[in-house]
Amino acid sequence: MTLHKRGIRVLGIAESFVRDYERSMLAGIVMRPDMVIDGIAFQTITVGGIDATEGILRLFDSLQRRDINVMMLNGCVISWFNIVDLERIYATLRIPLICITYEESSGLEEHIKHHFSDRGLDLRLEAYRRLGDRTPVRLRNGHEILIRFLGMDEHDAQDILNRFIQHGKIPEPLRVAKMTARAALRYFY
Repeated sequence: MTLHKRGIRVLGIAESFVRDYERSMLAGIVMRPDMVIDGIAFQTITVGGIDATEGILRLFDSLQRRDINVMMLNGCVISWFNIVDLERIYATLRIPLICITYEESSGLEEHIKHHFSDRGLDLRLEAYRRLGDRTPVRLRNGHEILIRFLGMDEHDAQDILNRFIQHGKIPEPLRVAKMTARAALRYFY
């Protein structure tokens, strides 16, 4: 499996949004384990929309790369309840995928019902339920995060995360992608 090679490339995708804006900014950062940035891409999706999955796939396609070994997502429910279909992304790209969150919660169903009672509620709830449970993972630095993963086992996911942790609990490709998305959002809006 290519997950254990030294020259692995990870695509980290994070978003930045302002609820009053129509569009949010996705940033993708391709990074090697030596923390060298090897590619950058941007895409926009709708704040409160249902196009997160399509936006992520467009971002990936815009890179025109065949050497990305793993994708990391900074959350599955982004840009104000725009829910990512992890299974569709994995089925389309066939690249191992890790979706990361950082805090326990009792779930988002009640929040979704409250904010979207007449705007695609059933579709949104079904997409949220398909995400499934999160798995807690302890990083080598002692921090614990919660992940969903496809195309690899838990041990491989933990190994990859540890390879891309500099400090704290946010893997470096996601930390840089988040900063980049925030800066791009401020620039374009």
